[in-house]
Amino acid sequence: MAVALGTSFSFASTPALVALLVGAIVFVAIGALTHEHERPFSSAMIYLVVGLAAAGVIDVLALPWFDLLQDPHMLQRFAELTLVFALFATGLRIARITPTRSWTVLLLLGVVMTATVAAVAAFAGLVMGLSLSAAIILGGILAPTDPVLAGGLGALPPLEAEDEQRDAPVCLSMESGVNDGIAAPFILLGVFLAHRDGAGWLSQWVLADVLYGIGIAVVIGAIGGYGIAALTSWLRERGLVARELDGWVAIGAAFVIFGAAQAAGSYGFIAAFVGGVAFRRFERGRYTRRVHDAADVARNFAELGTILLFASMVNFSGLAQPGVTGWLLVPVLLFVIRPLAVLLALTGVRLPLRDRLFLAWFGVKGVASLYYVGVIIVMGILSPAETATVTWTAVAVVAASIVIHGATASWLRTKLLTPS
Repeated sequence: MAVALGTSFSFASTPALVALLVGAIVFVAIGALTHEHERPFSSAMIYLVVGLAAAGVIDVLALPWFDLLQDPHMLQRFAELTLVFALFATGLRIARITPTRSWTVLLLLGVVMTATVAAVAAFAGLVMGLSLSAAIILGGILAPTDPVLAGGLGALPPLEAEDEQRDAPVCLSMESGVNDGIAAPFILLGVFLAHRDGAGWLSQWVLADVLYGIGIAVVIGAIGGYGIAALTSWLRERGLVARELDGWVAIGAAFVIFGAAQAAGSYGFIAAFVGGVAFRRFERGRYTRRVHDAADVARNFAELGTILLFASMVNFSGLAQPGVTGWLLVPVLLFVIRPLAVLLALTGVRLPLRDRLFLAWFGVKGVASLYYVGVIIVMGILSPAETATVTWTAVAVVAASIVIHGATASWLRTKLLTPS
């Protein structure tokens, strides 16, 4: 008997079909990543379509599969993994932090994000009828600009025309690198409101979840990123680490920094991004480029898995959960809240109008929102009805953002950022 038809594989066996399907999907991803910068689509759009097609097959054939509300752990872990790699890679892209960029990002994080949480919460409470805690949680879930899906729109990789980059892409990368972690305190505020006991919860939230959580994450990320860069460079110079394994440094560094921050009770996402920035501060040459490229490859694979899994879990009954008012939040957030908040907050900033329009439009929602959806489902702090509404409203916004921002990315990037 031929080896291919032996005990490991049988003709049309499940493992064989899975291997065939996975290989085909990887080739689809290669094509999508190759052409996304010159076509009116993004790789995430292709993954979404493939995943939705799979969801249709699963529904028609009544195949056993993950349920978003009952089995959120897999999606949460995939999203977490994707974010860790994406944030570290994004940090490695930050070459120069000018006063204009710093001030712009501070406004995006301090003013725009807070305003977005408040506006979404107000809409969710007044129009959708959610409780205050659920409304704030939904605002926190949908506020962050996603570093995974915004990766192709942001700062260029190391050594690629760094001095010629416009401010807007770098600011977008810096914003998306930090705001995923900053979203956590807003979500925890909603959790506290759902289960507030006594009068000390507000001070606990400010001291522990805001000041300590963010501050310690920055410290761990800075020390970890700079220290790992210094140590690995020292080892390479002495031949104690093979240069061919530079890419492995990205995987190890991202996990070590993220894990250390999480173990300290702070925000691993902030630490991962700051770690990438600090790594870049020590080593600015080809070593950093190879480390970045490895992190980017890991991010691409993880993004593929996350979007496919997310889309395959979508079903018609779930999409009906937000109702008309929940679906109305999609255009309100993407077309009104984010653009208006950015344009108002950046009034007076020394940034060209085109750059401000770029930042206003590309408040992409994606993997970070999916991660926090998983967190809220696992925590079980909302009623089943509100959990379903929050979850599927976030799903609707993420799916719409992938399509809308993916379809306009290539054209608007060229239109707004290419010199006249």
